[in-house]
Amino acid sequence: MEKLISYPISVIYYLCFGLCLVVFHPIQWVCFNVFGYQAHKKSVDCLNFFLTKCTNLLGTTYTFKNRELIPKNVPVLFVANHQSLYDIVGIIWYLRKHHASFVSKKELGKGIPSVSYNLRHGGSILIDRKDPKQAIPLIKGLSLYIEKHNRSAVIFPEGTRSKTGKPKEFAQSGLKILFKYAPSAYVVPISINNSWKMVKFGAFPMGLGNKLEFIIHEPMAVKDFSFEELIEKTEKTVIESVNEYKNL
Repeated sequence: MEKLISYPISVIYYLCFGLCLVVFHPIQWVCFNVFGYQAHKKSVDCLNFFLTKCTNLLGTTYTFKNRELIPKNVPVLFVANHQSLYDIVGIIWYLRKHHASFVSKKELGKGIPSVSYNLRHGGSILIDRKDPKQAIPLIKGLSLYIEKHNRSAVIFPEGTRSKTGKPKEFAQSGLKILFKYAPSAYVVPISINNSWKMVKFGAFPMGLGNKLEFIIHEPMAVKDFSFEELIEKTEKTVIESVNEYKNL
């Protein structure tokens, strides 16, 4: 029944979602090229505010727990499980004060209005998952950037989205580079729940009435742990609060 009801609602949703991407693409261009980074960031924040409102048409809600735990005026590495595009929309808007950049796959860097432009010009990096060597200098550069400017980076170490919500094993190479070149950073694990249900039927129709939950965990200073210990603690912290893991 949910799937049947979702068809007409999903059409309206996609029209609104697509309109936001098309409208904000030139706005981003003007902000970036005329007014610079800060103006561009505010345009991206506004875009994602409207994108979250589009998802409200589907009955989607967002809950961010423990935002007060996130340290200020230091580099931050957000490490999260990955379930759908809506992980990113939620993080950009609700954690906008932390100037988050993303480690993304290169395929997203072209062809998508607003999204591709932001990934290319907003401080994120685009890596080729088939060429690990290409990713090393890019991740190093991102680490140095957040270290210098006290900003944040978001990485999804599973590599690909979980279509069922069940966590996948974390890849370690990208995390080790981030830790090495951002030694004053704090790792902030985030557990994401129910985002996968937005696309449980595929790209169309959309899932309805989902309560997306983002659980922010206690920060850990990179300097206080070995790389191996920090990765192990981060992965354990993230997956233990993922619903599909708890239900195994």
